[in-house]
Amino acid sequence: MGIYEELEWRGLIKDVSDPSLKEKLNKGGMTFYIGTDPTGDSLHIGHFSSFLICKRLKDAGHNPIVLVGGGTGLIGDPKPDAERPMITKEEVDHNFNCLKKQLIDLFGCEVVNNYDWYKDINFIDFLRDYGKFFNVNYMLGKDIVARRLDSGITYTEFSYMIMQALDFYWLCENKNVTLEVAGQDQWGNITAGIDLTRKKTGKEVYGFTMPLLTKSDGTKFGKTNGKAVWLDKEKTSPYEMYQFFINSEDSKVIDYLKFLTFLSKEEILELEKKNNEAPHLREAHKALAKEVITFIHGKEAYEEAVKISDALFSGDIKSLNAKEIEMGFGDLPSIEAKGQTLVQVLTETSLASSNREARQFIQSGAVSINGDKVTDINLVMSKEIAIDNKFIVIRRGKKLYALVRI
Repeated sequence: MGIYEELEWRGLIKDVSDPSLKEKLNKGGMTFYIGTDPTGDSLHIGHFSSFLICKRLKDAGHNPIVLVGGGTGLIGDPKPDAERPMITKEEVDHNFNCLKKQLIDLFGCEVVNNYDWYKDINFIDFLRDYGKFFNVNYMLGKDIVARRLDSGITYTEFSYMIMQALDFYWLCENKNVTLEVAGQDQWGNITAGIDLTRKKTGKEVYGFTMPLLTKSDGTKFGKTNGKAVWLDKEKTSPYEMYQFFINSEDSKVIDYLKFLTFLSKEEILELEKKNNEAPHLREAHKALAKEVITFIHGKEAYEEAVKISDALFSGDIKSLNAKEIEMGFGDLPSIEAKGQTLVQVLTETSLASSNREARQFIQSGAVSINGDKVTDINLVMSKEIAIDNKFIVIRRGKKLYALVRI
């Protein structure tokens, strides 16, 4: 199975600019690029699903370049429903440097910044050298522009297509790039770049898009409780990422394995069989979490995430250190210890609606501290009973937790 056929099997090919690309991809030797704008200081799991194409094609003998758009990021790709907020040059520079480090660490590929070639182009040269190659009717026909015509689109946003097309042309001339890869929502920008490059150079260049990874309801993959799952472990801990994948939809987990891992077809088909026969064992979900977290954060981070998860499931809180407690319980309701009794803590964290109810919970054995049941209603929160003198984990019932910070 060639790389093209593998990408097809994984569901990673949506639109292709030319049928001859199949042979070229299977042969190897192309220099290609994929890009993103530095709108944040970390990639998220949605980016990861796309940027894995760098390793897939690199392993097949191609040369990847990642473009982080310090220039286009100052403009913003048109959204389907509204104009993107402008961000400052300083923010863009900061975000670029953060993303560049992430991309090099993950994929070891060359990273370029399109601000490097935009900064020396004046407005007249832009119109004469690039704008004249674009027919307005052609631009209006592009899906992302057409969807904004009723609500209105600014000239700045309208020009984004020309800028991204210029990227393809510049990279072709200066880096020998002949292929652009992107998510399916960028098809219009890819074809614009192909047209501009062919008109200005006469060279044959190509493009293909990948389907966007979504949940079963069609919403974007990569968010949990309304928050993005970031690749920066300070924003999304390996434990949180582990929980995200372990709780993935059964109906979508095999798609996620195809998109997000390098497991073989045979391995994924075996996991699909297990998922169908015994979904409660979550073998496919565990494999997904292991592969992704190990790739992004390493084996040690993955094992730490599993340890925290197992400890929380079993109630063995004492086996965790302060760092692991912070990772596993960081988003829980928490209060600072100020000499409160256990009764007061239960009411302050809403684990009980009143002091009377709190006393009832404690005396009936429904409350535990650091995994041990307690019945003393006068127990005072202090560092002597805290894990590493920093945290006290309180549980009421099986699933309700709160955190006391010393």
